[in-house]
Amino acid sequence: MVYLYKKIVNGNPYYYLRLSKKIKGKIVVRDIAYLGNDISKIESKIPSKYKKEIRKAHRNIKKFIESEYYQKKITKLKDNSYLDKKLLREIEAVKLHFNNVFLKADKRTIEETYKNFLIDFAFNTTSMEGNTITLNEVDRLLRENLTPKNRTLKEINDLKNTEKVFFELLDLKDEINHELIIHIHDSLIENVDERKGYRIHDIRVFKSNFEASPSKYIRADMNILLEWFKKNKAKLHPFVLASIFHQKFEKIHPFADGNGRTGRMIMIYILLEEKYPPFSVKKSNRGDYLDALKKGDYANIEDINPKCFKPISEYLAKELTGNYWNNFLI
Repeated sequence: MVYLYKKIVNGNPYYYLRLSKKIKGKIVVRDIAYLGNDISKIESKIPSKYKKEIRKAHRNIKKFIESEYYQKKITKLKDNSYLDKKLLREIEAVKLHFNNVFLKADKRTIEETYKNFLIDFAFNTTSMEGNTITLNEVDRLLRENLTPKNRTLKEINDLKNTEKVFFELLDLKDEINHELIIHIHDSLIENVDERKGYRIHDIRVFKSNFEASPSKYIRADMNILLEWFKKNKAKLHPFVLASIFHQKFEKIHPFADGNGRTGRMIMIYILLEEKYPPFSVKKSNRGDYLDALKKGDYANIEDINPKCFKPISEYLAKELTGNYWNNFLI
């Protein structure tokens, strides 16, 4: 297997083609070509004698080059208490690619790419809350309308609702307010749960170390959150704003069910409004995700202490940057 590798010497990047090969049961790794330090020219310097191996690794090589190229174009970064500089650079790089390349592709390519992303997103966000339909079944359901066997109608509606809301939000330009939040929630749980609107009873969040807002204070707490959002929209980096809003929303837990799905969809909407790409929170990392959310439980609704919110901001940033090139490289 061949792949690209970057060495940093005195703060400068140098790129190599690296070969990883199994010999007598051991993995042997060696650099087989130096490709220079200009990321925009390294593809032309890859030796043709490795074309067979390169063909197999083409997409991974392309992802590496695009990621490095767009990170290099990010030259000005403000200090950020919630994200280290490497993560911040990667976030801005994917934003630049998303707007300058992906959104300028032909309409059909954009539609197909969003569809592929949505299938992954729908699987992860619903299975995070207990939906048992597999990724392959989600693909067949949302791409070919083939209903999986031995699954509940609620699980199927859960996924179809997610698809409908996601594509609705792509073109929406509404202000984030009570009406929009309730609309997103109610649309997500259509024919899944009859309890729509803000909850009117108290709940206990299973395996949590926080108390959700009492039902009588939900409207007041959501008012505070929405005012907090307006006040901090110009102060916080958009990704940090979306991350903290997500944590605070989940702590309030304003609905009887569907809080996680609704919160993640609102977070995506905030990012899209600020020209950042959507991303999935992977079910496979659910424990780490919940642990990062818990760090913010000690803060009050209006607090923005980095100690409480850096964990969730950085966790979500890694989810975005770690999967962007798989989803939106065209």
